[in-house]
Amino acid sequence: MSKFKEFLKRKDIEISGRRYGIEALGAMAQGLFASLLIGTILSTIGTQFNLDFLVDIGKFASDVKGCAMAIAIGYALKAPPLVLFSLATVGYAADTLGGAGGPLAVLIIAIIAAELGKAVSKETKLDILVTPLVTILSGCLLSVLCAPYIGKAASAVGGAIMWATELRPFLMGIIISVIVGIALTLPISSAAICAALSLTGLAGGAALAGCCAQMVGFAVMSFRENRWGGLISQGLGTSMLQMGNIVKNPKIWIPPILTSIITGPIATCLFKLQMNGAAVSSGMGTCGLVGQIGVYTGWINDISSGAKTAITAFDWIGLVMISFILPAVLTWVFGLIFRKIGWIKENDLKLEM
Repeated sequence: MSKFKEFLKRKDIEISGRRYGIEALGAMAQGLFASLLIGTILSTIGTQFNLDFLVDIGKFASDVKGCAMAIAIGYALKAPPLVLFSLATVGYAADTLGGAGGPLAVLIIAIIAAELGKAVSKETKLDILVTPLVTILSGCLLSVLCAPYIGKAASAVGGAIMWATELRPFLMGIIISVIVGIALTLPISSAAICAALSLTGLAGGAALAGCCAQMVGFAVMSFRENRWGGLISQGLGTSMLQMGNIVKNPKIWIPPILTSIITGPIATCLFKLQMNGAAVSSGMGTCGLVGQIGVYTGWINDISSGAKTAITAFDWIGLVMISFILPAVLTWVFGLIFRKIGWIKENDLKLEM
């Protein structure tokens, strides 16, 4: 046993919640931001302004999200070069086979493949062959065997959302807002779930409310720690950047969740906010303003089809309130209360930027 521990130490293989649940998870979120989310932003801008080259660039960036996440995880695990580069294949396989649960599949499988690759790295004279083979074969085999089931688990979340759409708007607004908002911050793809379920209409509006509560909420609540860089990276990027901090102190997740409980039914019952643009926009929140552009696109489509006569001032007020003002104010207030009672301490929301 002592020899095995020495081997793990020599290989820098640390089996711990911190290494996997904080460091690897946080790095994966950055990989997702640098691929899918940036790609989505560029594609949206390109589509709105008829700039085809931005649409193409955005697609290129989005298509390699699995590779980017896996490499980021390997970097956090201090993988040697051959392991790190081999993880691109592993990430692509896990993300592709994982479907809606792609990011979660990448997280689990890339960690295992990276550690196995590290274990054999530089142990033989044929390292240039052995290390990539072990990393890629183990990762791809796990992807074939496990990733689809991880995807089904993620789809179960979507099933709960579809069940909620059959309920009355008030309760539906709460359930969908909370579930999709949580999915946005977790390492699963809320956008993919919404797209797979064609989550539009009032359900899409509730989903948007939950996502905005998480993104804008965390951005504003953590402003004192992360300043403008954190405000932009979370408010226009992803609240997943806070997952490492959530693992350390789960209480920091309560304020944005409470906010989503309030804004969800306000979206469905008061403002009647509907997402009739692309369903994927329902799960994007304020990322590159894709969610808001999706709502606007839906308005235009409804006017063209005759379902809507015009875009009213009340429409705009509802979109702005649900997307920005209510998430910012409510989460800031809840966060302030939590700081006062000691549930959130200094630097609990600090990002490594």
